[in-house]
Amino acid sequence: MFQFLLNSSRCTYRPSARLFLLLFLFSSFSGACSTDVADKAKVEFRELRSETKPDTLKTRKAPAKAAMQIDFLGNPFLADYNQSRSLDAYFARINSDFTLEAEPIPNIHKADITDTIYIIRFGSSMIELYAPSLTGDLLLQVADIQGNGIVLRNNMKVGMSQPELMNKLKNFDVRILQTNAEIVATSTEGAPIAIRFALKNGKVSRIRYEGYID
Repeated sequence: MFQFLLNSSRCTYRPSARLFLLLFLFSSFSGACSTDVADKAKVEFRELRSETKPDTLKTRKAPAKAAMQIDFLGNPFLADYNQSRSLDAYFARINSDFTLEAEPIPNIHKADITDTIYIIRFGSSMIELYAPSLTGDLLLQVADIQGNGIVLRNNMKVGMSQPELMNKLKNFDVRILQTNAEIVATSTEGAPIAIRFALKNGKVSRIRYEGYID
């Protein structure tokens, strides 16, 4: 193959006059035909492109995934799901000295799996969290708030007035039960979850959260 190409290359440099003329005429004719074909192809391509709409679905960016939110009764302290999985997020909301206790317990469904109960204590208040080892979640079970060492979502806290509390609770999807001694915000359906606001002299004196863990 290499020898054939080498010999052909030498021949193209020494054509006869007649062969040269024939090649020239053929090249000119071919060039004109090629130009006409190319021009026609360009026109057809432009017409086709003008009739075709761009596929915007291929270039459209997917919307950013919104952070998972927790309803008020699911967690009255933290709204963001990712934050609720961290003890540090609870520590950051406590405005006083606190201690942390950790107690291993058997999983409620599988006795051979060990989970953990965390109890955060600050003053006379406490927060109890259940941590299933298989999921990495940190589930709020109980909270007993007897001072102003921590504030709930929407700035609800011990010491606020009864009318102010009622006004804030209207922002959430809860059933409200009211007596002279307390106001209870509870779930309208599903698991029995409640937040109890004890009242004294027209103000909130204590907040107790009763969660539901399955």
